[in-house]
Parts: sequence; C-alpha cells; structure tokens
Amino acid sequence: MKKILLTIIILSCAIAESIAQDPNFSQFFASPLTMNPASTGKFDGIFRVAGNYRNQWPTINNAFTTSTVSVDFHLLKNSLAEIDRLGVGILGFSDKNGNGALSNNHFSLSTAYHKGLDEDGLHQIGIGFQGSYTDKRLDISKLDFEDELTALGFTGVTSEIFNQSDLSVKYFDLNAGVFYTGSSNGFSTYYIGASMYHINRPKETFQGGEFYLNPRTTLQAGARLPISSYNAVHLSANYSFQAQATNLMFGGAYAINLNSSDENPTNVYLGTWARFNNVTDAVIPYIGLEFGDLHFGATYDINISSLQAASNLRGGAEISLIYIKQPVNHDLKKLNCPKF
Repeated sequence: MKKILLTIIILSCAIAESIAQDPNFSQFFASPLTMNPASTGKFDGIFRVAGNYRNQWPTINNAFTTSTVSVDFHLLKNSLAEIDRLGVGILGFSDKNGNGALSNNHFSLSTAYHKGLDEDGLHQIGIGFQGSYTDKRLDISKLDFEDELTALGFTGVTSEIFNQSDLSVKYFDLNAGVFYTGSSNGFSTYYIGASMYHINRPKETFQGGEFYLNPRTTLQAGARLPISSYNAVHLSANYSFQAQATNLMFGGAYAINLNSSDENPTNVYLGTWARFNNVTDAVIPYIGLEFGDLHFGATYDINISSLQAASNLRGGAEISLIYIKQPVNHDLKKLNCPKF
C-alpha cells in the first residue's frame, strides 16, 4: 500500500508538472539565478536582490506553490579590467506540491565571470556554475489513506507505518551556463544564453531503486528595442527540454517612461507572454513597474490546456520584485546589461 501510494503521488506530480519536470516561473526573466547560472552578477550596481512567488492551479488544492529569494554581487572590482565582472550569488528555493504534502527546498551558490569583448563593454560573454543542496520531504500528515475512510469521511486512523528514511531525499546538484550580451549602437541591447541543470544526474527516489534526474537544457534570448527617445519594447523567450518534456515561452512588454528620464526612469510595463509545452498551456498577461532601484512585476496564467475543466481557466498568479542597489557615485563603468 505504501509503495502504491508513494508511486501515485510522484506520478501525479510529474504529470501535473508536465510543462517541465523542474518547477519554473512565467516571469523567468525576473528570476536571474534560476534562469541561468551565468546571469549571476549580470547587472549594473552594487548588489541585486530578487524575489519570486508563484501559486499555480490554486483551485486544485494549491497544487504547486513556488518561491525564491536570491542575492548576487560583484567581487574584485578593483582587480579586474573595467569591462569585466566577477559575480557571486546565493539562492534559496522552496516548492510545495499537493498543499504541502511534497516539499522541495534547496540552497544554491553560484559564480560567473563576464568578459568584455570590446573596449566599450557593449559586448560581453559570461560563463557560470552553480552548486545546490536539495532536500525533498514527504509529509504523510497531509495525506489520506484507504483505511482512514469511514462513513463520515476520512476520519479514521491509518495503520500504515513509515520509516523516516523513506520520507526524505537529499542530494548535491550541479548546474552551468553561458550568457552573451551585445549592442549594435549602445541603445538597443540583446542577449542569448544556454544552461544545463542536473549535470551530475543526482539520484532521487523515496523508495529505493535507481531513479536519476534527467539533465534539463534551457535556451534563452531577449532584446530591448527603443521605440522613441524614452519608450522601448522588451522581448524575451525561453525554451527548455528535459527527458520527454518541453517548455517554450515567448512574449514581450512595452515600457512607457512616465518621467522622461534616462538616468532614473519611472517605467510602466504592459505585455503578454505565452507558454507552449507538450500540450498548449497558457496565455500570460504581464504588468510591471520600475522606479528608483526597484522593479516589480505581476502575471496571471490564463490556462487554455485540457486542464480547463479543473482549473476554471485559472492557471496561476505570480509576482516578482528585483532591487538593484546603485552606487552613490557612478565611477564604475556602466556596462550593457539586460533589463530582464
């Protein structure tokens, strides 16, 4: 009975998360340390703090809730070339499935080196690595068993006995990536990157046996295209594949500069992304606000897949917040860094 139950739970989570075997964000562009390890330190400023929260399919008993918080910064600024950067980052990640019955927590350290390819720093290429410690746990207090079912519902007491060693999985994970940014004129910018996760294929199972995580490869690209002196269009796309699961997201947002300032803009972003995977998934309206050192974003997945009957078109709400601390003086050369 225990093995059957655990198998059903794991299979249910795998099927429900068919868009990708790993958790992911609709605002992938606002979660730099989960998008690509090589995006560590890819910003202009002293340090960057990013936070993300997602509640997917809330009508299905809070099927998936995911949150992250990260901070990254630069090292050896005075020892490197003016157009180079060395970034270090820390990431905390939490994902809960089935109203918390299955939890996935990990802590990551990442580093990336960004090398300038021209004297103005308009072109850079970076390579990054990320190591993670993962702890997955099964909370049986949030599960119902067959022998708990009575005429009044699940009110009985189960006779099932679990070993604590069967309820948790711990392992080390290794990820890596490359990231290129460029600009043709100093105003329009573009980027392209590639990353791979679970390079070491860690073993992941609650019941013994030989189950190893498949590597996940992710490709991302984006651009900022000025439309007028202050307004611009931001485009981005992300494609990943893992085993037989694929996930494609693409879209864009129009940035409206409200105070006509280049140095300290107040921007409102309006846009839409779409997600396609093994089945058509969601349309994702986006609204964002940027002012001072802060950038806030909010999306809502409108589910258009075969899960409409269960989700009532409610895919998932997601918010993001990025804070980049700017220096008091701007002696450090500003480089070409993507907004997303």
